[in-house]
Amino acid sequence: MDKVQDNRAWFLIIPVFLIVAFSAVVPLMTVVNYSVQEIFGPGQTFFVGTEWFEAVLKDDRLHDALVRQIIYSLAVLLIEIPLGILIALGMPGGRSAKTSLTLVLLALPLLIPFNVVGTIWQIFGRGDIGLLGATFRAIGIDYNYTNNSAHAWITVLVMDVWHWTSLVALLCYAGLQSIPPAFYQAAKIDGASKWAVFRYIQLPKMRGVLIIAVLLRFMDSFMIYTEPFVLTGGGPGNSTTFLSQYLTQMAVGQFDIGKAAAFSIVYFLIVLLFSFIFYTIITRTGEGDKK
Repeated sequence: MDKVQDNRAWFLIIPVFLIVAFSAVVPLMTVVNYSVQEIFGPGQTFFVGTEWFEAVLKDDRLHDALVRQIIYSLAVLLIEIPLGILIALGMPGGRSAKTSLTLVLLALPLLIPFNVVGTIWQIFGRGDIGLLGATFRAIGIDYNYTNNSAHAWITVLVMDVWHWTSLVALLCYAGLQSIPPAFYQAAKIDGASKWAVFRYIQLPKMRGVLIIAVLLRFMDSFMIYTEPFVLTGGGPGNSTTFLSQYLTQMAVGQFDIGKAAAFSIVYFLIVLLFSFIFYTIITRTGEGDKK
């Protein structure tokens, strides 16, 4: 007998398609429409084709901002991923008051709004009233993130590490807690070292959450705006002006809607490309160990 399939369940996902179309597809199509037009005002538009895309790709300021953005995002990943793993490995397991307190304290930075984080570090780094700035001044270090590009870079990077390493640690902790105790018992019987347990048991079991952590932290860091804008305003000079700030200046400050729309599409494609590269690398890493 032929099995009868009831496909009426597909109607249940129609609301999802409508929501996605309204919240993502329609705005994206609007941006695509703006990117090929010169807009002078309401009802005053002229088709310019790929002119804005050519202008964006030839913009030296965009190239500089892209280089800064890539370096910043790679630095964030190289610091936060290993640090988050180390924190997760050192966290207490089981169900206890100590574990609950650790999880709550670790999650506190994630609850602070982005603009508040920037304000906290803006005050924290000041030499006159900030604890960090005053400490550096007391030990003889001339620290000033408003005038020194290197100090501004390091401050923005440390601020991001403070704010978001907890997310990586919590994800890794969840992955570690999902490992059955039998794996550790078998490793103990075999006399495996701590490094061997991490290399062949913990790290492979965390691969799924690490993919999520890397992609989330890369996309967030690549689109960072509020924290460095509040802390340094993109300065000194353009040393901490990233792609999102450059896009805002183009769209809001200069009101160059067509060029900003083209830049938004290029920005979106860059994020997709790098996310695909990271996802491919992580998913293929360690596949040889399974064979």
